[in-house]
Amino acid sequence: MSWITNVVRPKIQSLLNKREVPKNLWIKCPDTGEMVFHRDLEANRFVIPTSGYHMRMTARQRLADFFDGHTWEEFEPPEVPTDPLKFRDERRYGERLRDNRSKTGEQDAVLAGAGTVEDVPLVAAVQDFAFMGGSLGMAAGEGIIEAMMQAVRRELPFVMFAASGGARMQEGILSLMQLPRTTVAVNALRDARLPYIVVLTNPTTGGVTASYAMLGDIQIAEPGALIGFAGPRVIEQTLREKLPEGFQRAEYLRDHGMIDMVVHRHDLRPTIARLCRLLHHHDEPAVEDAAPLPAPEPEIGTEPVAPVDESPATEEITADAEPDPDEAAESEDTPTPA
Repeated sequence: MSWITNVVRPKIQSLLNKREVPKNLWIKCPDTGEMVFHRDLEANRFVIPTSGYHMRMTARQRLADFFDGHTWEEFEPPEVPTDPLKFRDERRYGERLRDNRSKTGEQDAVLAGAGTVEDVPLVAAVQDFAFMGGSLGMAAGEGIIEAMMQAVRRELPFVMFAASGGARMQEGILSLMQLPRTTVAVNALRDARLPYIVVLTNPTTGGVTASYAMLGDIQIAEPGALIGFAGPRVIEQTLREKLPEGFQRAEYLRDHGMIDMVVHRHDLRPTIARLCRLLHHHDEPAVEDAAPLPAPEPEIGTEPVAPVDESPATEEITADAEPDPDEAAESEDTPTPA
């Protein structure tokens, strides 16, 4: 009995009560293969400390990191039809939506809110690549438009964090219609003379690069972000040529004038706050019926200087004045040219 009690039973209990270790405690750097503890990565704003590789952030993590005090006013997502086309490929579109909502905890790929960044009030929207690749559908398009209209109503700058694989194919033409609709909302920001700043994160591809993602007053990108309409593999297969090194990366696009600047994630907050202060200012109202400034008092021991008449002196010639005879004689002796 002692053998069963002391050896067999503890082994069985250890197998049944085996502690499950979470699989995401260590995260591998895609660039160098280095393993980083997840708490160290979160403390460094999801940037690999050694390589500087910028990992993806969820929409909620992005807004919490961006706004002061990790607090903001979240906007309610607009209600749209769930599956207007009743689309189905390998699975029903409605099932895919339910799975992604359960996985991310968000209703769709866009999360928006208002808050302050270094005491500068603004409105921001974020695309979550974890939700169906950040694809742009009806709900995402309505969320972006509503956030832009909130910025217009509040007269605040608008910041867009773009991360998308393009339009959502499961919604067909209804998804493509969001491209011109969001462009109209961008024009509303410009008509209101409000700054529109775009931050391109990894990756930003597809239809969004033909719309709101490339229409910012200032185009910012995170280091190493993939930005382009079609992927480099598709372009290589089409052209049958080897693309240059770093093609479609943030630094390459900056050097070729496609974007304005590449900013490290640690410097995004002060950079965007400084840009908003420079670009967003209210015109001061003109002061009406203001009292004239008093004349300066003369110094002691000096006499006031009389005002000088700066009007040009004019000589009046009357009709009764007689010409000087000497001048008349000189004029008579002067021969006239032929």
